[in-house]
Amino acid sequence: MLPNKVILDAGLEDWRKLAQALHARFVIGSFADGVRFLQAVSEACAPAEVRLTSGFADVKLISDDAVYRGDDGSEQVLSWVTQRDVDAARTISSIARSMGLVAEPAAVTQLELALDTADLASIGPFWAAVLTGSAESWQGGDVRDPTDRLPYLWFQDTDAHETPRQRFHVDLWVPPEVAADRIAAGVAAGGRVTYDKEAPAFTVLADQEGNKVCICTCLDR
Repeated sequence: MLPNKVILDAGLEDWRKLAQALHARFVIGSFADGVRFLQAVSEACAPAEVRLTSGFADVKLISDDAVYRGDDGSEQVLSWVTQRDVDAARTISSIARSMGLVAEPAAVTQLELALDTADLASIGPFWAAVLTGSAESWQGGDVRDPTDRLPYLWFQDTDAHETPRQRFHVDLWVPPEVAADRIAAGVAAGGRVTYDKEAPAFTVLADQEGNKVCICTCLDR
């Protein structure tokens, strides 16, 4: 797995690193143009996740066999960006330019759900089973839908507490250049910033009833 700084220093102008993966959006003139783009991408590089509409192609790059090495020498296989994805991103951008497609990197976003819990081992398999149909989708302390139809669910460790208290919150991952405007839009709509000491990594906003959302970027992580 590549550290965020290495990914940012790679100079991938068309791409943005969000929570785990690289994301890009390319504007297409028609669905047929998108199919031709998809065909060219599939012939040129390793599998990429591509979502086509009549107006754009969203591309996601991530390796499911990335290796995290801990300070103690331990290793863990997880889903993250590797050099293979960086190389594929450059190839895909080259293909897009050759077809006259324009990138809109500021348009990419990723939604995650976070759940506070003091007993992860107890509730993790439940949420995996409910959301994906299999408790085996709970891996590494997170729930990831293998079909990628549902938002990523991660669990935030907390002290035991009495209810009621907001346990779920939304993490919205945006490109770094978008974060300030998104926060300002939330405040203008009646929200307030409740925590910004970790910005630009994340800034916490609350609505008028105190429900919270984190505006997240890959910077300073």
